[in-house]
Amino acid sequence: MDIFNGLLLGFSTATTLSNFAYCFAGVLLGTAVGVLPGLGPIATISMLLPFTFGLPVDTALIMLAGIFYGSQYGGSTTAILMNLPGEASSVVTTLDGHQMAKQGKAGRALAAAAIGSFFAGTVGTLFIVIAAPLLASLALTFGPAEYFSLIMLGLITSMVLTSGSLLTAFGMALFGIVLGMIGTDINTGAARYTFGSPYLLDGLDFVVVATGIFGLGDVLMNLENERLRVTGVAPVSSLFPTAEDWRRMSAPILRGTGIGVLLGVLPGAGVLLASFSAYALEKKISKHPEQFGKGAIEGVAAPEAANNAAAQTCFIPMLTLGLPGTATMALMIGALVVQGVQPGPEILSQQPALFWGLVVSMWLGNLMLLFLNLPLVGMWAKLISVPYHFLFPTICVFMAIGVYSINNSVFDVYMMALFGVLGYFFKRMGAEPAPLILAMILGPMAEEYLRRTLLISHGDASVFFTSPLSLGTLVVAALLLLSIVSPRFRKVREEGLQDVD
Repeated sequence: MDIFNGLLLGFSTATTLSNFAYCFAGVLLGTAVGVLPGLGPIATISMLLPFTFGLPVDTALIMLAGIFYGSQYGGSTTAILMNLPGEASSVVTTLDGHQMAKQGKAGRALAAAAIGSFFAGTVGTLFIVIAAPLLASLALTFGPAEYFSLIMLGLITSMVLTSGSLLTAFGMALFGIVLGMIGTDINTGAARYTFGSPYLLDGLDFVVVATGIFGLGDVLMNLENERLRVTGVAPVSSLFPTAEDWRRMSAPILRGTGIGVLLGVLPGAGVLLASFSAYALEKKISKHPEQFGKGAIEGVAAPEAANNAAAQTCFIPMLTLGLPGTATMALMIGALVVQGVQPGPEILSQQPALFWGLVVSMWLGNLMLLFLNLPLVGMWAKLISVPYHFLFPTICVFMAIGVYSINNSVFDVYMMALFGVLGYFFKRMGAEPAPLILAMILGPMAEEYLRRTLLISHGDASVFFTSPLSLGTLVVAALLLLSIVSPRFRKVREEGLQDVD
């Protein structure tokens, strides 16, 4: 199917009444999630995932995707008005966005963020249209050895690009792999790490783990930090950028979009890395770097464009390779698998309406977000001031209902509570839990492809090095591991990711 026919199919899919309505609901909820500090897209998608199982697969994915990229828009609102990023990727927006708000330019800062986000989201979606079919065609030539090598590269990259200690990230990934091994071995039928419990024979449901760590864990952390929340909201005046604003932010939006498009496909922290990289680039090439941190509109436009472009392109490896680049994409894969759809290179030929419908819905969703974020900024400002102790009971109830409804099991609710405490502990210790969820998904996949490769080659491990693609991927992974010992690399990594937490 060529691109033009694919887009026509996608338009007819995305504009059905139900899909259009759920797309709107997704981006609206995503914006609210981004606006409310501490309630991120991972926790929200984890909480809502069980409720989507009764929806058609294209409708469910369109809504969940809208929550994800919609939250990137909403995160800038609190960053600018309250100096409190709703999303980790909006941390860098606080540096200049809130300074502009303090100078009476909050409306212009919000407009720069919204315009940059809309442009970047549109370009990012266009990149999916061009790159995804090409990558899917290439992936059809992959064997189990190539997939194993790609998964290992994804695991290593997610650890290296995660904020905090590299040793901690490695430990979290290792813990995730162990959690993924719980259950019945698909090859031998032997029970592994079940401790005699029949509830664990089918393994741990990653939705339960993600809801506990990212949902309940965040609730506990936010309750502890509620007294530290900023209550003052900067007033919003004119939402129209001046001619000088347009001159100063046009090029940064273009550069930020380019960075986001390229870095969004990286596993681990592509969206975060894109935001920080775009800001660092603008500050480095600016003729007036001393203005950054004091209200430079370039410091708002570039990172917001970068994180929204990356939020679109991170769907590429998830859809075409079946490999999640982020914890959110892991949840998306779970949503597809539960619905009986296996993401991968054949999704374009076997599920064309799903793929192209999602792509077109992203364009529609970005257009909706442009109108949701600017005219309704007053409503979002009021939402920010809602005390968290009024929100968390509802959040906890929805999480418990959602987790219970997966298997109608009280055991799952208990497991969610256990992982909620672990998630709180991880955050208190400064351990980023994203590698755990990625490893929990990718670990069993890596084991399956490793065993399959060795069965085909009769135990000859040299097959991983005789395939050019597998060898090249493993070499990149090895170089990435070796780069960790470089003092310069560690310094750049610490400077780039120090503010993520």
